[in-house]
Amino acid sequence: MTDLGKAADPSVVDDDIVPLSEAVKVWARVAALSFGGPAGQIAVMHRIIVDEKRWIGEHRFLHALNYCMLLPGPEAHQLAIYIGWLLNRTLGGMIAGLLFVLPGFLSILALSYIYVLFGNVTVVEGMFFGLKCAVLAVVVQAVFRIGSRALRNGLMVGLAAAAFVAIFFLHVPFPVIIIAAGVIGYIGGRTGASAFRVGGGHKAGSDKVLEDRDSLLGEEIPPHAAPNLAWSLKTSGVLAALWLLPVAALLLALGQHSVFTQIGIFFSQMAVVTFGGAYAVLAYVAQQAVQGFGWLWPGEMLDGLGMAETTPGPLIMVTQFVGFLAGYRDPGSINPLAAATLAAVLTTWVTFIPSFLWIFAGAPFMERMRGNAALSGAMAAITAAVVGVILNLAVWFGLHVLFRDTTTLTIGPLNWDVPILHSVDWPSLVLTLLAALALFRLKQSVIAVLFASAVLGIAWKVLT
Repeated sequence: MTDLGKAADPSVVDDDIVPLSEAVKVWARVAALSFGGPAGQIAVMHRIIVDEKRWIGEHRFLHALNYCMLLPGPEAHQLAIYIGWLLNRTLGGMIAGLLFVLPGFLSILALSYIYVLFGNVTVVEGMFFGLKCAVLAVVVQAVFRIGSRALRNGLMVGLAAAAFVAIFFLHVPFPVIIIAAGVIGYIGGRTGASAFRVGGGHKAGSDKVLEDRDSLLGEEIPPHAAPNLAWSLKTSGVLAALWLLPVAALLLALGQHSVFTQIGIFFSQMAVVTFGGAYAVLAYVAQQAVQGFGWLWPGEMLDGLGMAETTPGPLIMVTQFVGFLAGYRDPGSINPLAAATLAAVLTTWVTFIPSFLWIFAGAPFMERMRGNAALSGAMAAITAAVVGVILNLAVWFGLHVLFRDTTTLTIGPLNWDVPILHSVDWPSLVLTLLAALALFRLKQSVIAVLFASAVLGIAWKVLT
C-alpha cells in the first residue's frame, strides 16, 4: 500500500493508489452499470468502489459527493472524475470521467440514428409513445423524491413555490432563478439560520460503514491531492481552452446564426447553471430548444429523455439528442446525418468538459469548503428551488403528453399554457397512470417501468 502518512507535498509525484489498468476496468464496469439517474449511478459507484473494492472509505466518499453537489453539472459524473483523480491523479480522473460518459454517448447516438431514419415505423413509434408516458410518471416521481429531501421546513416550501411561479407563470429564465436562490441561501447560511442547514445529499446506501482508515487510500491526503494553486490554474487553463476555443472558432468561422455556433454557446451556458441535476435544467432546455430555437417538438424532448433514462450514463445526455436533431434539421451544406453527428459530438463536448474543469480546479481545496455554513445554505436554497423547477417540467410534459391541444391564458403579467380538455389523449393518460401505479404503489424500478411501457406502447400502435 502507498505510504500516505507523510506530509503532503505538492511537488512530490506519488504512485497511483491502485494500478491504472485495474482502475480502467473498474471504471468501465461502473459506466456500463450506471442506469437509473444520479441516485442509481451513485449507488453503483458506492457499491463497487467502497463496498467491493474498498479503495476509499465511506466518509471520504460522502465528502466528495457533497462537494460535487455544490457544483453545476451532473454530480455522478463529477464524483467519478473526483475519485478517479484521487486514486490515479489527473490521468485517472480523465479516464474515469470519459468512460462514465462513453457508453451513454454511443447508445444515444445509435438510438438517434434509428429515430430519424425509422421513427415512422410502427414498432419504433410505439416504443417512443410508451416511453413518453413512462417518462412523465418518472418526472412526477422525481418531484416527490427530491421534494421529500429538500423541503424540510416552511421556508424551503416557499422557495420551491416561488420558483414554480417564476418559471411557469412569469417565464423567468432558469439561471436567474438558480442565482437568486443561491444568493438567498448564502445570506441565510451566513446568518446561521437553521432553515438553511443542509445534510449530506444522496444516501450512499450501505449498512456497514467502511471507515476511511480501513480503506486502501487511508485517512491521509496523498501528495498529489494537496492544494497546489499553480497546478490548479494550469490545468484549469488547459480545460477552459478545450471548452471555449472551439466555440469561439465556430463563432468566428460560421457566425452567430449557425446551428453549430448556437449549440456551442447555448449548451456552454447550460454547463455553468445546471445546478440540481438533469430534471431541473430540462425545463429550460426544452423551453429554449423547442420555443426559442425550434430545434425539436415537445414530444421529441420526451423521446430524448426516454433514451437517456434507458441507457447508461448521466441523464443530461438527453442534450446530445437535442443537438443531434438540431444538426439534422439544419445541416447547412453538408449531409444531414453527418451534421447531426457533429452536432451531437459538439453538444456532448461542451456539456461535459466543464465537469473536468470544476473538479480539477477545486477538488484540492475542498477540505477548506467542508462544513462551510454559507455554501451549505446556498445548496439548500438551490435544491428547494429545483423542486419548483422540476414541478414546472412535469406540468409542461403533462400538457404535451396527455393533451393534443393547448391554449395560452393571460391575466395581467401572468400567462401560461392550459389544456383544451376535449383534446385529452386517452391512451396516453391510461398508460401514464399505469406507469405511475407501478412506480408509486408497486415500487417497481424505473428501468422495469420504462421497458414495460415501451412494450405496451408497441402493442397499442400495432393493434390500432
